Amino acid sequence: MSETSGVMSEDVLVELRDVKVHFPIKKGVVLDRTVGHVYAVDGVSLSIQRGETYGLVGESGCGKSTLGRAVLRLEKPTGGEVVFDGTDLSGMKGEELRKMRQRMQMVFQDPLSSLDPRQSVESLLVEGMRAHGLADDKASTDKRLRELLDAVGLPPTALRKYPHEFSGGQRQRVGIARALSVGPELVVADEPVSALDVSVQAQVLNLLEDLQEEFGLTYLVIAHDLAVVRHIADRVGVMYLGGIVEESTSDDLYGQPLHPYSKALLSAVPVPDPQVEDGREQILLTGDLPSPANPPSGCRFHTRCPWRQEERCDTERPALREIGAGHRVACHFAEEIRDGELQPRSTPEAAAPTA
Repeated sequence: MSETSGVMSEDVLVELRDVKVHFPIKKGVVLDRTVGHVYAVDGVSLSIQRGETYGLVGESGCGKSTLGRAVLRLEKPTGGEVVFDGTDLSGMKGEELRKMRQRMQMVFQDPLSSLDPRQSVESLLVEGMRAHGLADDKASTDKRLRELLDAVGLPPTALRKYPHEFSGGQRQRVGIARALSVGPELVVADEPVSALDVSVQAQVLNLLEDLQEEFGLTYLVIAHDLAVVRHIADRVGVMYLGGIVEESTSDDLYGQPLHPYSKALLSAVPVPDPQVEDGREQILLTGDLPSPANPPSGCRFHTRCPWRQEERCDTERPALREIGAGHRVACHFAEEIRDGELQPRSTPEAAAPTA
């Protein structure tokens, strides 16, 4: 059994064990010296099963994009293990790592900046195939390119066009086709629809779901939009200041969030029923997100938590523990908050509706 998820290890494609990514803060003109670190990711353990979509959510600066890059070894972990299909990637380098990257690809947030404007779509797609020895035969390569474009909903004529000739949604389809060109098993999608018009977002999300079924893909979807994650994810992890504070199935998290931070995030999502919206509790967080270069002691969320208990929350960092079937929470008092035995310090007033 896997320690992080409670599922059989052969079903797990990706497993992170206490992963840390710390960036040094340098000071000095001639001689650089390290005066501190930015704790972007600080002790994350999670697992992603084959064929599932794992959603990673959190506000800007929580470390979710850095974690996604660490999974692909675009950022080298400072500590911990990144295990992909039973192989630890943490110490890999050179040719060994390059071959492993054929099995895991990334879809970037901004499709315009992630595509070389000087290359045609054909050149963009063939480049990765050629790097992994998949473009030796011209006839089979041409067939593969047309199959890729058809899979993402683009015509064959798109091969001769350049990125600036497409709309934002079409460019993201090119980016998805590029990720699929080498036949990966894992796709990390970093904010895949945040740069697109709302009318196009649903089309791209539906495309990702169709491609997952067609090619048997496993997704790690990183987003700050809770509606996007709810639509596409099987399981969801909520990140705050470098750590996972809650993890459960999508239905459980949105039905009954147990961590105070998750409660606050979901209370900020508007409900399309005016009567429900006016009557429901809204949790307003006080203060700003602390600096990842100087995170608070104890629970990272205690400086903004309405349920804070000073004697424990300020000094002891809570472990991510299972308190329900597949539901993990990093909070000392999750059960008491759930059962109503612990009340917030003061009940926040409902926020005034905005236009």
